[in-house]
Amino acid sequence: MSELLEIIMVVCFGASWPFNVIKSYRSRTAKGKSLTFLLLIFAGYTCGIISKLVSPAYKWYVLFFYVLNLIMVGTDLILYFRNRKIDQMTHS
Repeated sequence: MSELLEIIMVVCFGASWPFNVIKSYRSRTAKGKSLTFLLLIFAGYTCGIISKLVSPAYKWYVLFFYVLNLIMVGTDLILYFRNRKIDQMTHS
């Protein structure tokens, strides 16, 4: 039961990331984004993945959702730096 609830939690958190990535891609600006926030979320998912890998009772299906979310946050981080570069080019 606890694994099911954990999956639901991670899926709920992760459901917003695709929309956020699309918005970052389309907006072409880093304004309103927080690098600190993105890095903290990235670190949190990384720690979650590590905790699953070192757990003797780790289940791959829970790990899958952590990895999926980490990929989404990583994509948003890449877009943040792309958009910051675009911001710098348009304001030079």
